[in-house]
Order: sequence, then structure tokens, then C-alpha cells
Amino acid sequence: MTASLDVVADAVTPMSNLDIEKLILAAGDRDERLLAVVAELGVGPVAALLVDEVAFRADIPVIDLVDTPVHLRLDLTHGGEHLSFVFEARHGEPFRASPGTSDQSAMLIEYRLTDLVRDLYGPVHERAAGRRRTVPTFELARAACPDVRILAITRAGHQAIAALLAGIDKPGDLEALAPRYYSDKWGGLHWFTPHYTRHLAALRDKPVRVLEIGVGGYMTTTFGGGSLRMWRRFFTRGLVYGLDIFDKTVADQSRVKTLIGSQNDPEYLVRMAREYGPFDVIIDDGSHVNEHVRTSFRTLFPYLRSGGVYAIEDLWTAYCGEYGGDESAEAGPETSIGMLKALVDAIHYQQHHAGDPARAVTEPTFDQATVTGLHVYHNLAFIEKGINAEGAMPTWIPRTPPAS
Repeated sequence: MTASLDVVADAVTPMSNLDIEKLILAAGDRDERLLAVVAELGVGPVAALLVDEVAFRADIPVIDLVDTPVHLRLDLTHGGEHLSFVFEARHGEPFRASPGTSDQSAMLIEYRLTDLVRDLYGPVHERAAGRRRTVPTFELARAACPDVRILAITRAGHQAIAALLAGIDKPGDLEALAPRYYSDKWGGLHWFTPHYTRHLAALRDKPVRVLEIGVGGYMTTTFGGGSLRMWRRFFTRGLVYGLDIFDKTVADQSRVKTLIGSQNDPEYLVRMAREYGPFDVIIDDGSHVNEHVRTSFRTLFPYLRSGGVYAIEDLWTAYCGEYGGDESAEAGPETSIGMLKALVDAIHYQQHHAGDPARAVTEPTFDQATVTGLHVYHNLAFIEKGINAEGAMPTWIPRTPPAS
């Protein structure tokens, strides 16, 4: 089977995040909806997107038994169209994918295109049994490269299949993903990933939109985006946006888009959130200047979906004067910690003067009405959004403790 070169050529232009989101949502919908979206986006671009996703998710190959790269062939069919791609697995390097065939392929994997869409981007309850066909072609590979061993082929093939199933089987823990993608959220200075796993677990299988403030790499335009890639891998159905004051388009890839702007500019933040939001997860790993942290939260929290999570990292700057913090033992109200302290009161606004209905709060502020949870760890906080209206304790409950 040969690749349809005219179809593959259409895949040169990267697909936009909004188009990818259409495909993600259709992956959990009825067959006719998925077929309609594939027809709208084009078979070639969809196939190229899927192949890129498989190569991205696949673990780094461990095939140290041979020096020769192992080739794996993926054939996709849709209606009367056939497309072939080749994955090249080299020891210690990410999988590389290209359209076409290879006379050295050690395994053939065949998929209907729509089945692969569902396996990669569908809800986690989707199962892959009976969706694909795998044909070992060891003899072909050994004839071309006699030093290729079956064990090396098996290792590479397993990793490719695991990537194909990554939409069903949960991806690796964040503790493993962070160092792989050069995120600083685990190891060394920070130990954040267990907390992220706990608070984001319910969103992991959802078609989420994630915004992280601060792409990383500081002022350079040639480095950064490690955490964005980690979130792309963790949220297999999600879109990831990174905001930075420097040009970080070097980190752009499928499902990951970087934006240029200041987290301390409310007008820009509103325009950005209206275009790319609302978001399910917002992470502030930006300048860590207290004024900036407060501005970002006040501006962006309204653009967080109900049920979403807002995270703030590096709270230590609340005690650092150079960052606009308070160097006393108790951070003041103008710091990030002071803002979090005020949110504790906001969550309990209905208790204010609850024993005196005439003085009770009747028009809650936005924070009072929408902040439903607050979790603070060392240098990290999570703020949960929802409907904060569980009511105050009734007036017949005594306001004085019983005599001891």
C-alpha cells in the first residue's frame, strides 16, 4: 500500500487549535458527527495530526541492542483513501514520523482513521479491542538490516502500540512526565506534581482548555515550553495555551499555542481570555511579582469555567520585598498570600452576621459567590470555582458555646 501523495501534501499546514478541538469533541460523539468533521478538516490534515500525536506520546525508545534504527509502518484508511506513514525508532531519541513506506519496516499497524481518532482523542471509556491490525514483518526488516534483532523490534513496537493506546490507557504520572519534557514542577526546587495530580485528576479525561502564565526559558526566544508539553501529554484531549511577555513560539506544536502579553495588563488579559477561553485550568507560573499575581487572578478568574481550578505557584515571593512582598512573618493584604487569606473569608461570607439577618450579606462579591475551595501547600495554592451558596447556620443554632 502506498501513500496518497496528494492527500498527504494537504497536511503540510498545521491544524489550528479550534479545529483540533472540533475533532476532539467529535471523537466522543456519534459516527456521523465524526465523519462530518473529518470531511470538513480533510483526511490528509487529520491523518498528519494523528501521526504527530502518536510520535509525541510514544516513550523514548530503548533499543540499545542494535545501532540500526527500527522502522514501523502505520497505514490509515478512510473510505477509498489509503495513507502510509513510517515511524523511525532510534535508541534514546523521540520517534520520528514521515509519510510513505519503508522496505525496512519491522511491523505493520493498520487502522481505520476514525478508529484512531477515537482511540487518541475519545473519552477514556472507549476501548481499542478489535480496532487495529498488527502484522509483524521481521523477515523484511532482517533482510534489509541483518543486525536488527527481534527483541529490539518488539521493544519499539510495544512503545508505538502504547502510544496508539494512550487515549485509553492513562499516560505516565506527572513525576515521570515532568523530567521528560524539562518541566521544573518536580525535582530540585519544586515538588508540585503530586498536588497537581490530586487537584486535576477529575479533568484529565475532559476536552479541557489550559492556560499557563509563564512559558519558561526566561528572556530567550529559543527555549521554554517544558510544562506546556507536559500538560499536552497529561491532558490527552486538551488544548494548552502559554502566555509570556517574550516570543515563545518555539514551543508551539499541535494542541499547544503560545501568546505574547503581560499578565499585569487587564485589558490584554480580557481580550486574550475572550478569544481563547473560557479555561478549565489556569496556572500562574509567571513573574511571581505580587501585584502581577493579584491582577491576573482578579482578571482571569471570571474566565475560569465552573468546576475549574486556578493554581498559583511560588508563593514564597509574598515574603520577598523585591517582588512586592511583605518581609514580615505574616504577609500583608497586598501580597499573594494576603489575597488567599481574604479568600478564606470570602468562602464563609454567609456566616457574616448570620445570627442577625438584618446585617447578613445579601449581595455577595464575585469571589464570595464563586470561590468554593482553597488548598494551600508549600509554595503552591489551588483555588476552586463553582457556586458558593450552601447557606449559613440557621439562627436557632446557639451563638454562644455551652457552659463547660
